[in-house]
Amino acid sequence: MSRPGSGTRSPRRTTGDPYGLAAAGPFVAPLISVIGLVVVALLSVALVTGNVPFLPRGASGSGGNNGPGGGTDTTQTPSPSSPPVVAPDVTIQGPLVYAKSGNLWIQTGNEARQLTTTGRDSQPAWSPDGQWVYFIETRRTRGRFSVTGTVSNFDLHYPILTRIHPDGTGREALLSGLYTTGPGNKWTWQWFILDPAVAPNNRTIALVTDGPDPTQRNVVLQLYDVTTKKLTATGVRENSPLGHQDPAWRPDGKLLLYVMNGRDGTKGAPAIWRYDPATKKARAFTGPGYMQPTYSADGRFVAATKTNTLGTDVVVLDARNGSELLRVTSDGRSWGPAWSPDGTQLTFLRLNGTSVDLRLATLDGTSGYDLAVKKVEALTEFSGLDGTSRPAWYYPPPPTPTPAPASPTGSETPAASVAP
Repeated sequence: MSRPGSGTRSPRRTTGDPYGLAAAGPFVAPLISVIGLVVVALLSVALVTGNVPFLPRGASGSGGNNGPGGGTDTTQTPSPSSPPVVAPDVTIQGPLVYAKSGNLWIQTGNEARQLTTTGRDSQPAWSPDGQWVYFIETRRTRGRFSVTGTVSNFDLHYPILTRIHPDGTGREALLSGLYTTGPGNKWTWQWFILDPAVAPNNRTIALVTDGPDPTQRNVVLQLYDVTTKKLTATGVRENSPLGHQDPAWRPDGKLLLYVMNGRDGTKGAPAIWRYDPATKKARAFTGPGYMQPTYSADGRFVAATKTNTLGTDVVVLDARNGSELLRVTSDGRSWGPAWSPDGTQLTFLRLNGTSVDLRLATLDGTSGYDLAVKKVEALTEFSGLDGTSRPAWYYPPPPTPTPAPASPTGSETPAASVAP
C-alpha cells in the first residue's frame, strides 16, 4: 500500500514501514531519472520504523468534485464507511476528526458522524477558526512519462489539497499534484502534497511537497497561501533526498515544527526541527528518533511519536527545549498524538491486534511540568481506522484580552497584563 501521491507501476509499502510513518517518495532530485526516483522511494519508505507489527491498509487518498485536478478518475465507487465503534462510557471535548476507510469522521462527545464519503480522503487538519477541515484527496489516473529515454505508462495516485466545512458543505479543491510536461505537455506525472497544517492566520498552509515541478526538488517543507495560490519553499536544510514531513504550528504562529528525515545506517533517524518564519532560520528541536509533533493549546508542551527498532510510542516534550518529560505509552504500537482543547488529554492511534483504534490518555500535572499518566482508555474499539492519517482535535484560539474601561474620573486604569 502507498501513501497518497505515489506514482509507480505497482505501488507497495515495504514491510519496514507498515504504519506509514516514513516520508513518502519518490523524492525527486534534479536530473535524476524516474527509475532512480522509484528506487529512492522504496528505500526512504523504510527509514523510520524497524520491525513493527503489521498495519491494515489505510486510505490511499480521496476524491473531489471541483477545482484543480483533471485526468481520469479510476477509483472505486464512493460509498459510506461503516461507523467507528465509539466507546459508550468515554466522552471527549470536541470536535475530533479522524479517517476510516478513506472517509473523514467528526466525533463530539461519544458520537461520531461521517463528514466525507468518497473513500479517498486522508490526513485531516482543522483551520484555527474551526471553519474548515483541510485534508488530502487522492485521485487515480493513467500517466505517461519518459524513463531513461523510453516513454512508458504508469498508474498515478496524485494528491489534491482540499477543504470542507465541518457541516459537510463547501468542499473545495485547492492545489493539485498532477504534473504535465514533455512535448506538447502530453506527458503526465505527479508530485506529492502531504501533511497539511494550517497557520493561525487561517490562510497559510504548511505542507511537504516536491511541487510544483517534481524534477527540481525533493519532498520538502513549503508554505501555501490559500488567497494568492502561491507555493513558497522555506529553504530549510534537508538530508537529501529524504526530505521533510509532519509540520506543526505553535498556536501563536511564531514557530513551526517539522521533521527532518535522516538515516543511521539501515535505520531511520527522523528528528524534529523548529523553524522561525520571521527570521527564516531553523534549528534542531530534538535528537534522532522523534516525529509527528503537535503543540498543546497553550504552547507549553509538544506531543510526539518516538521511534525505535521495536515500534513507536507517544511521548510529551518540553516545548521550550525539546527534552522528554513523559512517556505516555510503552507498548511499541502507539503513534499519531493529538491534544485535547484543555491540554489535559491526548488521543492517539494504537494497533490493537489487527485493528487500528484511538486511545485516550488523561494526564496529571499539566498545570506545571511534573507530568504523569492518570489513565488510558479506549476511545474507539475494533474500528479499523486509517493508520496513516493522524487524528486532529479542534480547539479555539485563546480570547484576546480587552483593555479595562477608563475610570469615571477620567484617569485610566492599566489594562491587565498577559503572560508571554
